[in-house]
Amino acid sequence: MNGPYLLRLLCLCFASFFAVNAAAGFLISFVSHAALRLAESMRARSAARFLLALRVLPCLLGIAAVLALCVPSYLWLEPQAASERIGWACLALALLGAASWLVSLARVTRALVVSARFNRACHETGCDTLLQGESSQAVIVERDAPLLALAGIFRPRLLVSQAVLRSLSAEELELALQHENAHRTSRDNLKRLFLLLSPAPIPFLRGFSSIERRWAQFSEWAADDEAVRGDSHRALSLAAALVRVARMGAAPRLSFLHTSLCADDHDLSARVERLLRIQPLLAKSQSSARTLALGSSFGIAVCAGFLLAWPATLSLVHRFLELFLR
Repeated sequence: MNGPYLLRLLCLCFASFFAVNAAAGFLISFVSHAALRLAESMRARSAARFLLALRVLPCLLGIAAVLALCVPSYLWLEPQAASERIGWACLALALLGAASWLVSLARVTRALVVSARFNRACHETGCDTLLQGESSQAVIVERDAPLLALAGIFRPRLLVSQAVLRSLSAEELELALQHENAHRTSRDNLKRLFLLLSPAPIPFLRGFSSIERRWAQFSEWAADDEAVRGDSHRALSLAAALVRVARMGAAPRLSFLHTSLCADDHDLSARVERLLRIQPLLAKSQSSARTLALGSSFGIAVCAGFLLAWPATLSLVHRFLELFLR
């Protein structure tokens, strides 16, 4: 493959990604209010999963369009000897697509650097301790500021300050730790990384701030639910722990890739009120298995139809790309 051939392919990939990501992103922004109202009718964990899928869907569709349609059709049907020029429209869209990825990568890099710097400082001033009821060691930090957070993406660890250990009762501490372990089990730090990495429809604009904010809220509610398990007494203890930690003063500023008990939690009062009126968790509906089976069958049917029509689809996509290049 020669240089101009690969350059055209690269421009088409970035331009195609930007077009699909922007179109899907604008559509989701248009229906976001209805989607948020729908999420409010779900259980917290289901709502968090729904909003996360909604947020990363434009990016996934853009990547799928590039990998499944753009690249195969170009490599299969575009002769390497072709000497087409890249049109200004295609070049502009390609630059916007590249800029959107650069902004996302810069955002991820900054969050990783801040997270690594804070984690290193905690390890240097703290010590590894196995807290009661925990299966893995936590880092106990000599800090007066309230700190109870989960740090790390693939192997997250608890960071706990001595002030929190002194202030909370045994039961409150147990529930606070279970809240953070719920974040660990659901891999919320990894999900936060995906949120940072998913490009916005338009570079330099955060078009999904409301969805991301509500996802964070539902993630906290879901961790609360898993910690208290529908027990009103446990819910009261966790609410007391939240209030006690919040009254300890300003929490250290953490990276977006940390999940903390109540740092930067602007809806703390809503969380406490929700815990005070906690209801026992309802058993999962018997129709959930049927819904999953129907969804899987539909997905398999769509994939099978796509594979059967793939050659014709690639030919159609190639003709579209020919117009796109001009």
